[in-house]
Amino acid sequence: MKKILFVALIVSIAFGGYLAFTAFDSNTSVVNAAKAYNTTVYVAGHGGHFAKAEVTVDPNNTENPIKINGDLDMVNIGTTVTHKTHDARIDSNDSNVLFWSTYALDDKGKQHVGKSDLKTGDVIKDVAMDPDPRAPGKTGPLYCASGQSKNNYMPIFMGSEGYIDVLDKKTLEKKHRMFISDIGYKAGTYMFVHGVNSNDMKKFLVAVTMKGEDGKMNGKQDLIMVDNAALDNGKWKVLYKTTLTGEPSKTITFRQYFSTDDKLIFQAGGDRFYLLDASNLKIVDEKMTKPAYGENHDSMPSPDGKYALLTLRTSDTSGCDPEGKPVMDKEGKALKVTDGVLALYDVNAKKLVGKSVSVCFDCHKGMGKGDKNAVLCGLDANWKK
Repeated sequence: MKKILFVALIVSIAFGGYLAFTAFDSNTSVVNAAKAYNTTVYVAGHGGHFAKAEVTVDPNNTENPIKINGDLDMVNIGTTVTHKTHDARIDSNDSNVLFWSTYALDDKGKQHVGKSDLKTGDVIKDVAMDPDPRAPGKTGPLYCASGQSKNNYMPIFMGSEGYIDVLDKKTLEKKHRMFISDIGYKAGTYMFVHGVNSNDMKKFLVAVTMKGEDGKMNGKQDLIMVDNAALDNGKWKVLYKTTLTGEPSKTITFRQYFSTDDKLIFQAGGDRFYLLDASNLKIVDEKMTKPAYGENHDSMPSPDGKYALLTLRTSDTSGCDPEGKPVMDKEGKALKVTDGVLALYDVNAKKLVGKSVSVCFDCHKGMGKGDKNAVLCGLDANWKK
């Protein structure tokens, strides 16, 4: 009898301990065991800065899984006139260094690549260069996505002709300029180019948004996996490729990430999000992000690959802020506002979770007419252990 009572006591203590360390959520009817994540995100924008936000991702909160902790901050690299940016790329060797490149020519006709110190927010180096004669970029777009190797930073020229620069991380001096025409993509046959490296630095994915004979985006997206070591040394080596088919003028393969184990690719697709098998580029899942969430421009997985943060540009909010309150200009007229937001994707459940959260509007809403629209794009983050 004493033995039975002793076992019952042990079970009771164990169960009580389980409840003490397991969260209940009012939004769900079961005990939740999913872990929460904390990270500092850096979101690129056209204002010449990165939005910096301390973020908690709590999958247990199925209504509002993403929370901004405290006030939004900025990492400035220039101005709206000189340093519109889409590109955020944290150095694989040093998490305090952020590489970036510009989306549009500055007022002197130069395009920029640079790097910043995330501890201080200061620009470490800013290199202004003349546009390439083959890719003048007078009206944009210029750089958008990027990848890297151990020693080199690789910004990708988004427009035509599209190319990947191989730049020394220390000096930002150009080692190679790799035009995608050399792997069969003739200027005028495509609209946009993006890409990123795998985490083991062995592969590099190039994504090309194709045009039809009418010169418009036809919904087809070519994905080409190349050898990263060869690219690093100024050579193309195609490993395998595929073509995805979406909706003309709406489906656009923007930025992307590999999962930490390099088995999956999280691909932003404009009007949708793709989850891809990295070994063959086949679709694992496909989710529409418009109109409910907005236009998907980047997709970054959590370190364990169970979730992903998506950056999105909201659809026209018709003069209201994210809380539904009218936004007025100085004349008292309602403005049409576009916001930049984060949303959460659940890999195992294969679904988008809860509401999105703004990483732009809290700063933009106090500005003057014309500055309320927030044009975000690329994302990178330092995840906390």
